[in-house]
Formats: sequence, C-alpha cells, structure tokens
Amino acid sequence: MTADMPSDWSGGTALVVVDVQKGLDDTSYWGHRNNPDCETNIVALIAEWRDHGWPIVFVRHNSTNPLSPLRPGQAGNEFKDEITGEPDLLVTKSVHSAFEGDPSLHEWLQSRGVTGIDVCGIQTNFCCETTARQGSDLGYDVLFVLDATYTFDRPALDGIMMRARDLARVTATNLNEEFATVVNTRDLLA
Repeated sequence: MTADMPSDWSGGTALVVVDVQKGLDDTSYWGHRNNPDCETNIVALIAEWRDHGWPIVFVRHNSTNPLSPLRPGQAGNEFKDEITGEPDLLVTKSVHSAFEGDPSLHEWLQSRGVTGIDVCGIQTNFCCETTARQGSDLGYDVLFVLDATYTFDRPALDGIMMRARDLARVTATNLNEEFATVVNTRDLLA
C-alpha cells in the first residue's frame, strides 16, 4: 500500500473493525476489560485508512440473547462515539465471524480484489479471533492488530478467573504465524 493510492483503489488490505459497540461498555454485564487504549488505536487506524482511501469495513453484532446489551433496538447496539463516518461496507451478524454476516464480507472483498484484512475491535478472543481465523482459511493475508482489540475477564471451566490480558496473550499466541501476523498499531502505521 502506498500513500498515493487513489480513493477508488481496488486490492490490497481492508481494515475490518469488529463490534465496537456501546453495549460493550456495560461493565455490570461484561466485567473487567483489558487495554484501555483500544479505542484510541482503532481511531488512529480508521484515520490512516481514510487518509489513503483504503477500504474500511464496520461490523455490528446484533445479539439474539434477550439479556445482551447488543440486541438490535437497544442503545448498546449502536457503535461507540469514536467510530465515526461511513464505512465502505457495513456487515451485521449474530454469530462470531464477520464472514458469516450480511452482506457477505467475503464476496465484497473478492469483488474488489482485496487480498488481506487487518482485524481490530472487540472481543479479542471471540469475534476478532474468529474473523481472523476464518479470513485465513479463506486465503486472506491477515494482520491482527492486538493493541486495537480488547476482551474481558472470564471464568475458566475450573472456576478460576482468567484475566483479560492473559486471554489476549493466548489469542495472540494461537493466531501468530498460523492464522495471522500479530502486530501493534504503532508498527502498522509506521
């Protein structure tokens, strides 16, 4: 990708911004999160992509769980205030992978000759990881922008609480060099 790439550019890498929704700020529902810099890093990524006219995809999770703050029609379903402007594509989904949403992310990327995706958003070890894995299996070059994701503490099967930062480290370990290249925002933007 080069800085002089035209705004109607076809090919290269799309930024896939996964589930950055207001309902994920509900700590009474989700609990403690890691990475307080996530949203700042996502804003920087979106700005860079817009500056160059590169493709941006926003993904919205429409939860089917009647207790979830991410249900359609709830304030929590809306994107966080930091997620501004119009994407090139808006995908809605009710499952983990952005590739299983509507409209078809895969078909959209293919029709534009896009060969790679840079994944950021929420949650590191759920929808972001699943999107990265499926993207890899579909043949895309995947960059996983770890410091532009976050997740929440979660109890393990034995009842011991797994810290969000440890879950993120495990996701990075599982993905790197197998399904994706794990990067950070500063290095990606450099």
